[in-house]
Amino acid sequence: LFLGIKRFEYPAKFEHHNLPSTNVFWSCYFVLTGLHALHVIGGIGFNLSVWAMAGRSTWPQKTHWLELAGLYWHFVDIVWMFLFPLLYLLS
Repeated sequence: LFLGIKRFEYPAKFEHHNLPSTNVFWSCYFVLTGLHALHVIGGIGFNLSVWAMAGRSTWPQKTHWLELAGLYWHFVDIVWMFLFPLLYLLS
């Protein structure tokens, strides 16, 4: 959902001449939302790999990966809880 929204949001920002070179806010906006998107992609990949490991017979020895995947995903959520108000509600 996030990446789909950014697919339409970034071009709209560029049409209104809100570029990373415009000012510090837009530089921070594009860097922070871009890094967050990369972490979301990484989290999806990590969760998919844990899901694939769960189907194997060696899963009981690797259950700690499930906890790590959950911790990583919730870290990404917590970061977004701070980024959203900072970038969208206070601007």
